[in-house]
Amino acid sequence: DVQLQASGGGLVQTGGSLRLSCAASGFTFDDYTIGWFRQASGKEREGLSCITNSDGSTYYADSVKGRFTISSDNAKNTVYLQMDSLKPEDTAVYTCAAELKLHCGILAIVNASLSDYADEYNYWGQGTKVTVSS
Repeated sequence: DVQLQASGGGLVQTGGSLRLSCAASGFTFDDYTIGWFRQASGKEREGLSCITNSDGSTYYADSVKGRFTISSDNAKNTVYLQMDSLKPEDTAVYTCAAELKLHCGILAIVNASLSDYADEYNYWGQGTKVTVSS
C-alpha cells in the first residue's frame, strides 16, 4: 500500500522554526515528485514547495520562498520541509503528496503555481497541524 506520513507540526511562536517530515512507502520513491501543501481554516489549499527526487530540483511558492527549504533523503524515503521565520499566517494543516509526472524545476522556471497542479498528485498523506502564535 502507498503511504505518506506527514509529521512534525506543532505550536511555535512567530519567528520560530519547525521541520516537517513526509515518510513515504509503497512506491518507488526516486521516481516521484513530492509536494507540500497547506490549507488554513476557511481558505483554499495552497501549494508551497516540491522536490523532484530523480534530480533534486525544487520549487517554492512566493509565499514561502526564502523561509522554507525542502530536501529529500532518498535513502530514508523521506522529504523534509524546514520552515523558518514562521508567521501567524503560516498557521494551517500541512500535507505532503506524491506525483509521478511533474518536474519541479520546470515549474520554477516557468513560474507556475504549484496550487494549480494539486489535482495531478496521485497520493496524499494525512495532515499535520502547524500553529504559529503571535
